Amino acid sequence: MGAGHTHRLYRHRHSPVHALPPHTKLAAALLFVVVVVSTPREAMWAFALYAVLLASVAHLARVPAGFLLRRLLIEVPFVAFAVLMPFVAEGERVHALGLSLSVNGLWGAWNVLAKGTLGVSVSVLLAATTELRALLLGLQRLKLPPLLVQIASFMIRYGDVITDEMRRMRVARESRGFEARGVRHWGVLAKSAGALFIRSYERGERVHLAMVSRGYAGAMPVIDEVTASGAQWRYALTLPCTALVVCLSGWFL
Repeated sequence: MGAGHTHRLYRHRHSPVHALPPHTKLAAALLFVVVVVSTPREAMWAFALYAVLLASVAHLARVPAGFLLRRLLIEVPFVAFAVLMPFVAEGERVHALGLSLSVNGLWGAWNVLAKGTLGVSVSVLLAATTELRALLLGLQRLKLPPLLVQIASFMIRYGDVITDEMRRMRVARESRGFEARGVRHWGVLAKSAGALFIRSYERGERVHLAMVSRGYAGAMPVIDEVTASGAQWRYALTLPCTALVVCLSGWFL
């Protein structure tokens, strides 16, 4: 984890949110999601306040609204599932615009949309303000099992390597006049996929042997020791603590 690695979700900015240690942001995001999920679905005003809190964080982090909304498109399959719920759920039904809708289904759809959207939003904000390398260091700092951190690190590093290998193979095919236009070309694509698998497997073996020859014994060395002061923890936990107050108000008011 010594080399930098920037992903498409990351927005390089100089903001108080970017400056926070990664493990504080990870803990804050996780606690915020737990609080949101624990909120009763009937407290619709609470979810509006959560959205205001996230909008405030996005403003502090200087993350544009358009960038955030475009990244929310990843939840479209869940939106489609939520839209179907009022039609397929059982129980008491209401009629609107000539349609028979389940009351439980309507509440369920709202529950999925509200909590899912907030969860995805906080994840996008976390990714937009924290580099991948820093996220891995944060997970390591939070005492996630080292093996899982290493697996995630290798996935990130060699995902781009494999993608680049696929690009080179595609360029090689096209330079020889090949264009996949139908089922009869699937054989060539299957052979390319097989060759890619073999090359990736061999590359993995070579990398492992290189690591072992340099003293690797199951644990990666920690190059950067990430620490956080009490003030940074308090600043990061402002979001989940405020959300917790809203959640408790939703249960007792």
